[in-house]
Amino acid sequence: MADQIAQIVEQVKNARHTSQSLSIVGGGSKSFMGRVSEGQTLSVSGHSGIVTYEAVELVLTARGGTRISEIQAALDEQGQRLSFEPPLFGGNATIGGTLAANQSGPGRPWLGSVRDMVLGVRLVNGEGEELRFGGQVMKNVAGYDLSRFQSGAMGTLGVITEVSLKVLPKPACCRTVKISCGAAEAVATMNRLAGTPKPLTAACWVNEALYLRLEGAESAVEGTIAQWPGEAFDDGESFWADLREQQHSFFAGDQPLWRFSTNSAAPVMAGESPLIDWGGSQRWVRGEQDEARLQQWARDQGGSVSRYRGGDRSAEINPPLAEPIKRLHQRVKHAVDPHGLFNPGRLYSWL
Repeated sequence: MADQIAQIVEQVKNARHTSQSLSIVGGGSKSFMGRVSEGQTLSVSGHSGIVTYEAVELVLTARGGTRISEIQAALDEQGQRLSFEPPLFGGNATIGGTLAANQSGPGRPWLGSVRDMVLGVRLVNGEGEELRFGGQVMKNVAGYDLSRFQSGAMGTLGVITEVSLKVLPKPACCRTVKISCGAAEAVATMNRLAGTPKPLTAACWVNEALYLRLEGAESAVEGTIAQWPGEAFDDGESFWADLREQQHSFFAGDQPLWRFSTNSAAPVMAGESPLIDWGGSQRWVRGEQDEARLQQWARDQGGSVSRYRGGDRSAEINPPLAEPIKRLHQRVKHAVDPHGLFNPGRLYSWL
């Protein structure tokens, strides 16, 4: 456990005086994400440790370089968890990087995202100043809150030095049901079951099988299994862990990986055999693709697509933004990082 805020501030101030861009790195577990970004390495991996943990209040505060595995170990002792199920990525994932990359697991539509659970952050801006946004209680989230902007900003809006999170109790019972079916039937089934008052917390289709996770009181879980189609799947824990960590065989290999965020009831793209997650609203496609075709399909379904991993990382990898939204991004960036020090171009070439 170490507080290295003084070193971080000093490095940022030196970079400002020398006009040196900075590449912010935590555990390095998500270096494959985002565009290529040049700059002097600013490591926050040593700025780590749990600052406070109020189990009764369901609130935990940790420094930005704290590994998710360390946080989970502390929560395990109290029968609690990070409900957004962040990937560990070999144990190297940190809480600051998880927030910056907006990483949430299979239960995202039901249990919330990392953004939903953030109560507040501390960060160092482009002037080398320490700032605090949000708070440590759920009611302290009114007004303009830059802590939520950090989700998915890929480190372009300051150095995240501390994160306060809401945590939740672990469920009493967890079971998985497996249904053999095609993609179209799976999408229809996921959307139908998601609208029922049942303890569903994850739904994924891959390789001609639909997997449904149920969590909650044992009576509610077992009662639902008895009513729903399919069979109990005993290896559910491993399946959801592999999905969360992107260790499922679908993700193997060096082919580009495309991520769609879309209408959960959208039809399956013609000619593709995707992995469909988040009850239909997150879809993954592998291989070299006609990006214009993917973008058009995503727009037709009211969603977007990004080149999540692999391919040309010097090109734009995130969906294009409308001009008003683009200008808003640039204004927020300039307000927090007026000298353009932090991860320039990592999110977009123009940011």
